[in-house]
Amino acid sequence: MQIERRYLLGAGGAALLTGLATPAFGGPITTAAALLAPNASRSLSFDNIHTGEKLSIEYWANGGYVASALTTVNHLLRDFRNNQVHVIEPKLLDLLAALHRKVESRAPFQVISGYRSPATNAMLHAESHGVASKSLHMQGMAIDIRLADCALDRLHSAASSLKLGGVGYYPGPNFVHVDVGRVRYW
Repeated sequence: MQIERRYLLGAGGAALLTGLATPAFGGPITTAAALLAPNASRSLSFDNIHTGEKLSIEYWANGGYVASALTTVNHLLRDFRNNQVHVIEPKLLDLLAALHRKVESRAPFQVISGYRSPATNAMLHAESHGVASKSLHMQGMAIDIRLADCALDRLHSAASSLKLGGVGYYPGPNFVHVDVGRVRYW
């Protein structure tokens, strides 16, 4: 009995130290998927403000990502300046679904910027020091968004509270940046 108890205590301690503990033990949630029901379907709606395209799509069903839906999302979030399409990291979609749920929005995400090609990013970086030269937009890991039914500061606070990646607040141009890189805020 003593060995089993030590093993359980050691395993629990290791889980807490590595961040794998469940919320019931007070450990951090490290992925958006952990905030979402694993067997429930996941859907998102987008309104690309530059192309006028709108999309409502179930991207997760029956315990997995829907390949055709991911392809459709990749196209909608393409670099609108040159029509280059890139794979969007599915964890970014999970982050958006968790954020949408957290703010209890009924509106589609208005997309300001999804994927950016290296050429587009270089051009934007040259025009503004607010654009990172190694932006995660170029890896399909970032998106700039807003929601019509959610105040921008509330959207920013909710995204920050998830602690799932980078969150930037841009009240002038009226958007919030979220990404699935390391946790940081600006």
